[in-house]
Amino acid sequence: MILTPLPVTPDHDIPAPLLTELTALYASNREFQALSGDFPDPDDIRPEQVAAALADELANPDVEVLLARAAGLLVGVAITLAHHPDPADPDPWIGLLMVDAGAQGQGYGRRIVQDVEDRFRAAGRTAVRLAVLDANPKALAFWTALGYEVIGHRRDLQLGRPCAVLRKQFPTPQP
Repeated sequence: MILTPLPVTPDHDIPAPLLTELTALYASNREFQALSGDFPDPDDIRPEQVAAALADELANPDVEVLLARAAGLLVGVAITLAHHPDPADPDPWIGLLMVDAGAQGQGYGRRIVQDVEDRFRAAGRTAVRLAVLDANPKALAFWTALGYEVIGHRRDLQLGRPCAVLRKQFPTPQP
């Protein structure tokens, strides 16, 4: 599996073939889309909606959209945030992890998370946070199985949805 930053054109657009792949990935996760409310109709996710959602993310210079490919196919996407808007929060965040529904259960999610954690560690970060919608127990089970601990509850900044905030402290490297 290869994890690479989302390529955009000089006009900051997502190339059309890639946007088609991303739209299919987002649409494959109908259950999550219905739960999150990120798109008006989880049964009809359109390329322009995905492009707009990603453009909103990429408008923040601290955001990175990472694409996961296996055997040339897009199997997942991760959106990270190097610095949270709250200056009291020292940790980077994983804002989204989505694995194509047809590829779930094959270990891609775990590998994407490991690669994202490795990127943060290489940048000198000591922990990472994320939020899980309270109504998403499958996601909470996934993240806690990876060593993330619930450290609080609050509403998300975008839509005010109730969430659990999780954090994972990285082990201190041994000399």
